Amino acid sequence: MSSEQITPGGVYTRADLKVIFGGGTQSGIEPSLTTPNILLFTDHDSADDFGYQDGWLAEEDESGPIFEYTGAGPVGDQTLKGKNASVLRHADAGRALHVFMAVGYVEGTGTRTHRYVGEFALDENEPYVERQAPDAKKNMRRVYIFRLRAVTEIEQQSEDFVPAAPEDDIQTLPALSINDPAYLELKPAEATTGQATKPEQNSAKKVTRKASDAVEVKRREAELSDRFLAFLNGQGHTVKRFKIRVKGLTSTFWTDLYDQDDNVLYELKGSSSRNAVRMAIGQLLDYRRHIPTEDARLVVLLPERPADDLQELVKSAGMALVYEDGDKFTGWPIA
Repeated sequence: MSSEQITPGGVYTRADLKVIFGGGTQSGIEPSLTTPNILLFTDHDSADDFGYQDGWLAEEDESGPIFEYTGAGPVGDQTLKGKNASVLRHADAGRALHVFMAVGYVEGTGTRTHRYVGEFALDENEPYVERQAPDAKKNMRRVYIFRLRAVTEIEQQSEDFVPAAPEDDIQTLPALSINDPAYLELKPAEATTGQATKPEQNSAKKVTRKASDAVEVKRREAELSDRFLAFLNGQGHTVKRFKIRVKGLTSTFWTDLYDQDDNVLYELKGSSSRNAVRMAIGQLLDYRRHIPTEDARLVVLLPERPADDLQELVKSAGMALVYEDGDKFTGWPIA
């Protein structure tokens, strides 16, 4: 049996897979030392122990389906080191990601069997998100959820989909600083993230955006949120967020900052690029349909002044623009 013969939907033991791919037989993330592969093992029973479930999101985006896979580390905060780092940097290392779902045991033994889901790569735009979840000791901690995209034929089964929300659920919660660990829970997998743009190139060579670009932009967005939250609090304003769960969907949506005093909903981006501004406008229109304050004013918040044309785009959408300019926020207070 070779790697070319393994097929999505096929069931294998870890011993079988060690022969095919190399790698260990114990961990959830098993980088091979002999082949350019990383094996990712998951089990639906982990939802009972840790309060989360790896699997397919029911909602697809323009790039197709997304499989969420939780990083390694059963106790305490997870880090992007060790085996988690091998997943994050798999493309740079020329390694493929292969996902396996535990499905049973070899008859008459305690040997687990695993169904092959398919070959994957990390999403280029948003390779992972950070959340809070209980660890093996039932203490809340930081976890990394990798967002996987299928690169070849895949095998989807109904039990591999993350459960959908049974009812609409909109909650108003306090805004949090990025220094508060609970902030991590506010970064859902389905959140769109503005991307750092690359200079245009006049060659026909395809330009691939690395995951590090997305990580850097997300960090800038978080730091901008921290500064603007501190600014609003300094003005004596009460700032909240909305948590949105929509009936029939697996996604959890978190808005950015909501200024309760001015009835303003802000959407923040870590970049002032055209893609970032377009995404912010779309997200604000989407969120306004669900939040209890339907008459809230909508504002795009950026880390620097965007191009004049993008300022006109925000204005034409009936929204206001605020951007950071040194130690002040131009456009605030909202006219």
